[in-house]
Amino acid sequence: MKIICIGRNYANHIAELHNERPTEPVVFMKPDSAVLLKQHPFVIPEFSEDIHHEIEIIVKINKVGKYIEPKFSHKYYDEISVGIDFTARDLQSKLKAKGLPWEKAKAFDGSAVIGEFLPKNQFSSLENITFELTNNNKTVQIGNSGLMLWKIDELISYVSQFFTLKIGDIIFTGTPEGVAAVKPDDVLEGFLEGQQLFRIQVK
Repeated sequence: MKIICIGRNYANHIAELHNERPTEPVVFMKPDSAVLLKQHPFVIPEFSEDIHHEIEIIVKINKVGKYIEPKFSHKYYDEISVGIDFTARDLQSKLKAKGLPWEKAKAFDGSAVIGEFLPKNQFSSLENITFELTNNNKTVQIGNSGLMLWKIDELISYVSQFFTLKIGDIIFTGTPEGVAAVKPDDVLEGFLEGQQLFRIQVK
């Protein structure tokens, strides 16, 4: 199983980090060892003092595909959820300044939270889904899939040009504004249209 992540897919998040708006999706990957195990806390790694939460809508691939046309992308997933792309922002900034890859800042152990999946057919439109992250019961990020620069089906088509998609692969579709550092004893909860799909403690 591989985790394919999309960066800079919400205009307001691009602005808050003072990044350049891309002309095509920004893609990076996480290994399966990045998945935070169920019922486990997220432990802040020793190599960073600035770990940020980034909540995202995520999609689970259900069939093998390559060079998928956008009009057929909907056939390659049945379930969606929310997850967190934990990011070592201090380390990422250093790597970006040197023009180096982000993996050490994005793909470390436990950096991918995957929520409980829901059938996509329970949503009337995948282009108007609200999702939210709370920290200690306070909303810290809220987004809507309608604000994506590239929609879910476009992303599936795009990444399939480069990577064969396989059953069980996960696509993180980008985070909205509001990313911020986490600290020990924080409790993070992720919601999709009001349904809680994960709850994790930070240590």
